[in-house]
Amino acid sequence: MIDIDEILKVAKKKDASDIHLICNLKPMLRIRRQLIEFETPSVLTVDDMYDIYDYFVRGNLDKDKVFKETKRLDTSFEYEDIRLRVNISLADDVPIFTLRLIKSELPKYKDLGVPDIVRRMTYQPQGLILVTGKTNSGKTTTLNALINEINENQNKKILTLESPVEYKHKSKKSIVVQKEIGAGRDCLNYSDGVKNCLREDCDILVIGEIRDRETMEAAIETAEAGHLVIGTLHTKSCAETIDRMVNFYEIRDQQTVKYLISSLLKLVISQRLLPDKKNELVLVPEVMVVDNIVAGIIRKEKISVSEIEDAIQSNSEKGSIGLINSIAELFVNDVITLEQAKAQIEEKNIEILNRTIMQLKINKEKTNRIQQ
Repeated sequence: MIDIDEILKVAKKKDASDIHLICNLKPMLRIRRQLIEFETPSVLTVDDMYDIYDYFVRGNLDKDKVFKETKRLDTSFEYEDIRLRVNISLADDVPIFTLRLIKSELPKYKDLGVPDIVRRMTYQPQGLILVTGKTNSGKTTTLNALINEINENQNKKILTLESPVEYKHKSKKSIVVQKEIGAGRDCLNYSDGVKNCLREDCDILVIGEIRDRETMEAAIETAEAGHLVIGTLHTKSCAETIDRMVNFYEIRDQQTVKYLISSLLKLVISQRLLPDKKNELVLVPEVMVVDNIVAGIIRKEKISVSEIEDAIQSNSEKGSIGLINSIAELFVNDVITLEQAKAQIEEKNIEILNRTIMQLKINKEKTNRIQQ
């Protein structure tokens, strides 16, 4: 019989980020982006998979109903001091499980490598801040580190909507109210939670994921009403984020939405994680501060990705950071290899990367000479 407790203990000891439980395979641990087979003599059977289902659902009728109706379930789970984000789905009509291990101690904001402009923007009285990136890019960690930073330094009421709640925050200088989204939980869906926040006297609304037009509309309405809204989107760049926001809407509504976005959006950070030369993950940020130039580009009839990227590159004095600059800086500081740097950008931008690296090296040499 499968011993889930033992798998969880070993995963924690080895600092795994994820556990994959799939029928006819041995349990797999993801450790520093690599999939490592669990040291067990046998593969998981169909009976094992249903035992695992019972272990995580624990007879909760609401969760069982959601899974049977939608064939998927996202939930949280606690074992001793381990907190998990649990995803259950089906393969060959048998439950399979993806478990994300959440560290009990949240990393400090300053230790993540997130540019300080992101933290400073949380002092805005209202508007929209977006943390974006692909799956496993550290969005949730950045988001919760921001919440903790605000909680420790500002006197605000922070309301979070999450599916599921991952990090548990304790109110410090701020009040933190965390709500879990889903059937049988605190709110049925994100849009309902966002709409109700207008009646809850919150200063800052945190949306775990903006995934549809209804949630986006509610977020914009909340920002318009005088609140600061911080949310996440699954996009790979700042320019793509703007495109995704606009494309939530019908073509006939897009020009109106562009004007709203250009006035309410304050900052987008698009992040990715790369293994460095020590095989530890390092953050690669792209930051877009929305000034008058970026706002003007957003309002145009046709949004140009290249124009947005150029505006980011040329707006460093206001806090914007281009992806190429971030990558070049990591290479010049001997954190990543040149091959890794080139793999992160399109072929057409390789020459720009080379020029940026050369300029950074010149600047570094000048600084070293002055200090000597």
